[in-house]
Amino acid sequence: MNLTMSAAPIHTPVLAEETIEALAVQPGGRYIDCTLGGGGHAAAILERSSPGGQLLGIDADSDAIKLAMSRLEAYSGSTMLVNQNFINLKAICNKYHFFPVHGILFDLGLSSLQLNGNDRGFSFRHDAPLDMRLNPRQQVTAADIVNTLSEAELARLIKTFGEEGRSGRIARYIVQQRPVKTTFELAEIVEQATGGRRGRIHPATRTFLALRIAVNQELDHLKATLEQAVDLLGLRGRLVVISYHSLEDRIVKQFTHQEASGENPHLKLINKKVITPSLAEIHFNPRSRSAKLRAAERITMPKEASSE
Repeated sequence: MNLTMSAAPIHTPVLAEETIEALAVQPGGRYIDCTLGGGGHAAAILERSSPGGQLLGIDADSDAIKLAMSRLEAYSGSTMLVNQNFINLKAICNKYHFFPVHGILFDLGLSSLQLNGNDRGFSFRHDAPLDMRLNPRQQVTAADIVNTLSEAELARLIKTFGEEGRSGRIARYIVQQRPVKTTFELAEIVEQATGGRRGRIHPATRTFLALRIAVNQELDHLKATLEQAVDLLGLRGRLVVISYHSLEDRIVKQFTHQEASGENPHLKLINKKVITPSLAEIHFNPRSRSAKLRAAERITMPKEASSE
């Protein structure tokens, strides 16, 4: 069975079949999708876990919740959708008494909804305000960071989160041309600083990535939430994470290896080698090309979830 959903062409889930296999989805199981997005993975999980499966879907983006609600309408009696950041994972599960669970999924990439939108500034392919907030209710935007940090602070941010070797030059050009208000303005400044486009990857890619990570505190939230996720898994419950850049993957790799080692390990690695998309999937969905999937299974009895 092909688990790549075609009913909602706005969002194609990455590594769909590999995700379902890694989660070991079973009828009647309880699952958490911490990054609901367009609901592609959630739909696949609900299909495979029928009859009796339940899914808790979490997303900081209210637009994603609305899209997923429509896509998952056929499973409305089996789903609970929550518009919050996954940093609150344990509190959400305690509130709804949704633990222990059979599997937890993180797909850390942006959805097509976010990339194709023209109002949030995630992509330099559309001219939009420099926003980049996954949750529009939070205060700090990408424009705030670009226009208020010192040149040194901006260079350090772009180098650390974007792994951009030309961060100093980019920061200098940005500061010289402030205020920067739109995605097109920022992309043009980065092109000027780097001498223009030479290869397949746009020169502004790493700068935009760095700003998105900083605005949404993505790396800090990921570290903290992985720890919460392990506590919520039942015995033999699976943790599956799909990452898209080296900083995310490094956090996931270090965390799962740490939890799977020592005298009293909590996890067992399912795939010791990272799982990546096939050439066929990359051809069909180019955005999947950098995806890496890691999975682990809980091998100890869980403690009762905290009421905090």
